[in-house]
Amino acid sequence: MHRHDPRILVVDDEPDILNLLDYNLRKAGFKVLSAKDGPEAIDTARLQRPDLILLDIMLPDMEGTEVLKRLKTFDSTRHIPVIMLTAKGEEVDKIIGFELGAEDYITKPFSPRELILRVRAVLKRGAEPAEPAGGKSLSFKELSVDLSRHRVTVKGVEVVLSSQEFKLLSGLLGSRGMVLSRDAILDRAWGRDCFVIPRTVDTHVRRLRSKLKSAGKYIETVRGVGYRFREE
Repeated sequence: MHRHDPRILVVDDEPDILNLLDYNLRKAGFKVLSAKDGPEAIDTARLQRPDLILLDIMLPDMEGTEVLKRLKTFDSTRHIPVIMLTAKGEEVDKIIGFELGAEDYITKPFSPRELILRVRAVLKRGAEPAEPAGGKSLSFKELSVDLSRHRVTVKGVEVVLSSQEFKLLSGLLGSRGMVLSRDAILDRAWGRDCFVIPRTVDTHVRRLRSKLKSAGKYIETVRGVGYRFREE
């Protein structure tokens, strides 16, 4: 569960953007932390452990993608959801951000109302349990998913997944043998109020397969439809 007033860490080197986000987030009932560069963002995240991070890609000295990569290496920060902010609109930036574990992506200029809606949607997704009906754990061959402890192991070795990757894996494994369309996967892992596109699912599946190593092959692509977890 999140604190009554979730804390948002805003990382941007533009004072006007920081002030705009600070004002609108506080007005919406959030507590706000701020950082102007990558090292400060990492230190603040590790010390304060915010509920969510709004991270600009274009930062001085250290790009936001590198900040995200480092945050995902620390036990204390790897599960904090991150929404990327950028003035760029290229698809490659979105893919890189999702590959590194970002939850969402907003292109500048953005409306404060849209940003608040996305922040609330990501926080809501993180607070919802990813537990299909039928028990507290799921397993298939060398893969084990402990739903109550949010823990995944392959051949006894723990695999660290983001909240979205965990929900994606739980949904597929919990529906083993069934084909799930990209839209169905978005509804299960992201929620109906999500702002991401179906193609995002492909990026997360690719990253999930890579993390699962030998167990990644059990997630099958059904061309033109979506994905399924192998039944046999």
